[in-house]
Amino acid sequence: MKMAKLSDIVGIINKIAPIALAEPWDNPGLQVGDPGGDVSRIMVALDPTPDVIDAALASSCQLLVTHHPLIFKPLKTLSRATTSGDLLYKAIRGGLSVVSLHTNYDIADGGLNDVLADRIGLVNGIPLKITATGELVKLVVFVPKDRLEQLRSSLMPFCVTQGNYRDCTFASGGVGTFTPLAGADPFIGAVGSLAMVEEERLELLVPGELVSRAIKILRAVHPYEEPAFDLYPLRNEGKKCGLGRIGRLREPLPLAEYAASIGKSLATSLVRYVGDPTTPVSKVALCSGGGASLLRDAARVGADVLVTGDVKYHEARDAEDMGVALIDAGHFPTEIIMVGAMKGRLEQELARAGFTDCLVEECVVERDPFRM
Repeated sequence: MKMAKLSDIVGIINKIAPIALAEPWDNPGLQVGDPGGDVSRIMVALDPTPDVIDAALASSCQLLVTHHPLIFKPLKTLSRATTSGDLLYKAIRGGLSVVSLHTNYDIADGGLNDVLADRIGLVNGIPLKITATGELVKLVVFVPKDRLEQLRSSLMPFCVTQGNYRDCTFASGGVGTFTPLAGADPFIGAVGSLAMVEEERLELLVPGELVSRAIKILRAVHPYEEPAFDLYPLRNEGKKCGLGRIGRLREPLPLAEYAASIGKSLATSLVRYVGDPTTPVSKVALCSGGGASLLRDAARVGADVLVTGDVKYHEARDAEDMGVALIDAGHFPTEIIMVGAMKGRLEQELARAGFTDCLVEECVVERDPFRM
């Protein structure tokens, strides 16, 4: 059995939602825990509330993955007299690590906003507000021919997905030479003698934020004491990432009817809308959680409606002035969908990494704090 370490899971989560994508004010990532600790059971939840922490401990989980961070603002003290202090104390004492993926997951390709877009019927969704254009780096490494596939499979998780294609690499053969010096412990050849080895040149594109992890894996897997590799910064633009999404419905719907369908899709009766109920809706902007700040971006791209949560009165008035409809489906309903989505994604990535005995479960105790 291949036992996963917390650092392995953090690496997988950073692949799903690179931490570099997070907004500057945010605090995603490892909140509490030992990176070297074993993880065999994971719980996924929206919020690290007392009930959720208790549920994770009761289920014998070693890791809780949440959307909202447990530590958001700097702590001046760690005391059980405060809610955050008590939660941290309870998690540490129970051996429960906590990892959060917040705005980085909102922004990431395949992240929460894409999950929401799919749930409410959008097609061809793209970011509403661009916040980053990914840096690409070409990684070139030379490896003995008989070790090519082992190294390739280890580096494959770091490959850039290009359009509808993933796992894109290139290899070409040649002859490498080197002379091991005194103190060397060569995998091939002998100290003081020129070695000539049939090698493969393996090339792949890696997102800039994942290069350091890819090199760490390369060094661990490569048979050579000093593997030869090159990093080429590229002018090719990576994928554009950003907040929210803008897309279209397959068929136009009146605003009131579309609002009702969103309520059904998100299993909530707490849906409000701003605008003429008969207005045809075709081009839809969205932002999970509280995204009314993207109203002007929605207007700029010609959206008929912005779907989000936590809409304030004056934001509703601004929408009327701009001629953009609003659908407020609530913060909780537009984000709780991350739990099932993240469970499935973690299971997929864990299996790909060989951690087939690491179980992932959804937290089932969370409820929307609002009642109607």
